[in-house]
Amino acid sequence: MVEIKLLKQIDFSGCTFIEGFPGAGLVGPMAISYIVNKLSMDYVGYVDSELLPPLVSIHNDMPLPPVRLYYSKKYKMAALFAETSPNKEASIYHIADSLNEFIKKNKFSMTISLSGVPVEKPDGDSVFGIVSLPKLSKTLDAAGIKKIGEGVATGISACLIMRAAIDSTSDINLLVQVNPEMIDPRYAELAIEKINKILDIDIDVGELDKEAKEVEARIRDLLEKSKQSPHDIEAQPSTGPSMYA
Repeated sequence: MVEIKLLKQIDFSGCTFIEGFPGAGLVGPMAISYIVNKLSMDYVGYVDSELLPPLVSIHNDMPLPPVRLYYSKKYKMAALFAETSPNKEASIYHIADSLNEFIKKNKFSMTISLSGVPVEKPDGDSVFGIVSLPKLSKTLDAAGIKKIGEGVATGISACLIMRAAIDSTSDINLLVQVNPEMIDPRYAELAIEKINKILDIDIDVGELDKEAKEVEARIRDLLEKSKQSPHDIEAQPSTGPSMYA
């Protein structure tokens, strides 16, 4: 069973939902943690499920669930910050289904997922995108995001965008090329820069380097305790605009 439990009643109508579970390069957690802090987002809920490892995060002397929901009324944004991943691959479907129902029930206007794409030699500032609706291609073009024409996606983000395509709702997957052998705050910086363009906001990434390294250390520790690998997204680049993610 998977439940998204809210600590207070909130009207999410018209808000953007951002998520990014630990994966290659830890792009999602690094970027989302930074966004939450820079926008002073409120802790408003969490994911409760036996499909997640039995872990508790300790922050500022207080125990917290490892998958938490944050909200900003000012920026009309909710962000799911995950410090751990599902126990088993099959659990991904159940968690994605519950998140999808939560997104639809609360009438979010758009979902943005953040992931890393492991490649042998990352191409500098390359960020690729997958969209659930053809009209969102213009959004990628305006933000300077390369579209993926052919490929295969995996993980919670992939399940969410497939359901969004079926339901004709707006979902964008942002995929940052990463070196699978290292964690670089620049990966999160690239993701945030694209979010700035998509949502027309201005999140300053000037302090990202220090904070991203702290998030990396914390998540690696949790993943080690739950005996999981952060590289839950397998990918191989192909020629042209296509990519397997």
